[in-house]
Amino acid sequence: MLIAGFPAGAWGTNCYVVATGPGSECVVIDPGQDAAPGVAQVVAEHRLKPVAVLVTHGHVDHMWSVAPVAGTHDATAWIHPRDRHLLTDPMSGMSPETARMLLGQDLTFAEPDDVRELADAQSLELAGVTFAVDHTPGHTQGSVTFRTPYPHEDVSEVMFSGDLLFKGSIGRTDLPGGDHPTILRSLRDKVLPLADDVVVLPGHGEQTSIGAERVTNPYLKDLTTP
Repeated sequence: MLIAGFPAGAWGTNCYVVATGPGSECVVIDPGQDAAPGVAQVVAEHRLKPVAVLVTHGHVDHMWSVAPVAGTHDATAWIHPRDRHLLTDPMSGMSPETARMLLGQDLTFAEPDDVRELADAQSLELAGVTFAVDHTPGHTQGSVTFRTPYPHEDVSEVMFSGDLLFKGSIGRTDLPGGDHPTILRSLRDKVLPLADDVVVLPGHGEQTSIGAERVTNPYLKDLTTP
């Protein structure tokens, strides 16, 4: 399996390109601000064809380039229905500081031509890769994670966690649609039951694992597996 990731834009949001290998179809996850050139570079380097764009949640730093990337490659965009409105109205999910940062810019956001909605416990077969969808609200109402089997003896799955779980931390809940008890419930119900060898590829920062976070992440230590 081929997984290429790079940080994009002012927020350093991790964008991922996933494929079974070079010369195949691929899936793009969370193309944020200024992510299109990075996607194009990975696609050209590995001779890939994007067929889908997956969005872990609708915050602008994760969906900024969804429409351009999907439109360029005639790909389908996938997002949870609770966050779909943010594709066209990202300001409604922003913090005041982010809104001030973008003030004065001529920004227009639109849905891609082909948008489909994600559901909890859904299994997606895209570009030859199987993605398990978990609805994990708390950071936003429509936050999701994506898990895919990984053919490596020391890793059972890879989880694209968006802004649910980071190395040593979790997503903030003080933005519109955020709720701290809800994100803790998502972590308890959807993260703690996973195997320790699951690799976590977060929306920001370095990769980690479920086992490492179970032991060291202060937000997980006091939670009990359901």
